[in-house]
Amino acid sequence: MAKVSKIEPKIPVFKQRRKVAAYARVSMETDRLAHSLSAQVSYYSDLIQANPAWDFAGVYADFGISGTGTAKRREFNRLIADCEAGKINIVLTKSISRFARNTVDLLSAVRHLKEIGVEVWFEKENIHSFSGDGELMLSILASFAQEEVRSLSENSKWGIRKTYRDGTDGVRNKKVLGYRYDGGTYVVKGDEAEVVKYIFERTAAGVAASDILTELKRRGAKSWRGYDFTYSHLNAILKNEIYIGDRRLQKCYVADPIKHNKVKNRGELPQYYIADCHEPIIDRETFTKVQDILKERAEAVRAYPFTGKIKCGVCGHPFTRKKDRCRGKTYARWICRRKKETGTTCSNVNLGEKELEQASAQILGLDVFDKEIFGERVREITVWQDGSLQFRFFDGSPECCFREEGAKVWQKM
Repeated sequence: MAKVSKIEPKIPVFKQRRKVAAYARVSMETDRLAHSLSAQVSYYSDLIQANPAWDFAGVYADFGISGTGTAKRREFNRLIADCEAGKINIVLTKSISRFARNTVDLLSAVRHLKEIGVEVWFEKENIHSFSGDGELMLSILASFAQEEVRSLSENSKWGIRKTYRDGTDGVRNKKVLGYRYDGGTYVVKGDEAEVVKYIFERTAAGVAASDILTELKRRGAKSWRGYDFTYSHLNAILKNEIYIGDRRLQKCYVADPIKHNKVKNRGELPQYYIADCHEPIIDRETFTKVQDILKERAEAVRAYPFTGKIKCGVCGHPFTRKKDRCRGKTYARWICRRKKETGTTCSNVNLGEKELEQASAQILGLDVFDKEIFGERVREITVWQDGSLQFRFFDGSPECCFREEGAKVWQKM
């Protein structure tokens, strides 16, 4: 009988090509750095396409974006999304500081990519995220990168503050209603300057802010961003010394270079005042008179314990005090501010001041309302559309919610 033997097919087994992308970033918009970014993009494009085991999946590049956060890095976020969609197996990047200088963001991104099977290669540090000691090295080196950001930030702040002390600081806020920036200083912009003059003149004449806003809307006047004027716009304009030709430097500062949180300077750092550094729009006498009026109004407002503490649960705006007369008597009530602004409204309830005092006394365990105790203990009251009041406290006590039952009486829920 003939012998039969099986001949196995000889089909070569090809190793699957890996989809490789690269990420590049520079943090400042200058010609030199633009060239640097272009060089990085060209380098990675050539590197990936020259490797026969790789498929080119693109180069993702952020230009003029800080590496201390990821929220505004559009290309970085697109890279992560494409990795999640399975379009990428390996990500190449020049160094840890190019990928992220915030340790938390770096580790979070690398761990997420590792979970979905995407490896990150850091060329300068020679670290692969899939290696055994990869994460430990990333933690150590990212901490160094983060501290480098802090060091650079402190050096930059030192330089800026030196220009403040010398009075040589250039204009930083180039968007100011009434002026345009010509590269060296502020120059009066006629049409906008007339709006500024109107706001100061009417305020100096004792006209209410609500009436000024109504007239500005009728005239079609807009803020420099193109929005209708609001109370906060008026307040910011009326307090700004820039309109008398002066500048106050270091009104705000960045508290944390990693978080980029700009906060108001309330005495933590010195401020510097430069007088007569550009053409004024308002004379000093008018400006001083307006500051006195604003101070009087602020003192009158502070006399009301509920000012700044009541928030609308429908639209989020603050409640404001409104006085009405009926049969020869004056009544005070608190309403959502949107009801007072022309062209806006809100469906939330109005609250009588006496009823607010009654509810506050009840929740604080007082026989009668005490505005000092209220001011010390109550941080905020949110008013909901059904008339219920949600109290929040400074000392961290559990929030309490009262609702109206019957005529002007609140019961704890």
